[in-house]
Amino acid sequence: MLTDDASQQFWDALLSRQPERVRAAFAGLDEAERDQVLKHLRRMVGEAGWHPEQKKSARAALKALKDPR
Repeated sequence: MLTDDASQQFWDALLSRQPERVRAAFAGLDEAERDQVLKHLRRMVGEAGWHPEQKKSARAALKALKDPR
């Protein structure tokens, strides 16, 4: 389990809109954690109630994770 600070750093990287940071943060997860993060990102994009900038960041993260360049 991540500490609060480590969790904040992880999400800051994942939602940074910087593909290299997104992929680096995601690479440190195991398969189950990756699945949970992808589900959460998809919820952020698809559900009401998320701030538009959060949705934009989640979309960018999903795009970076689909495109492994």
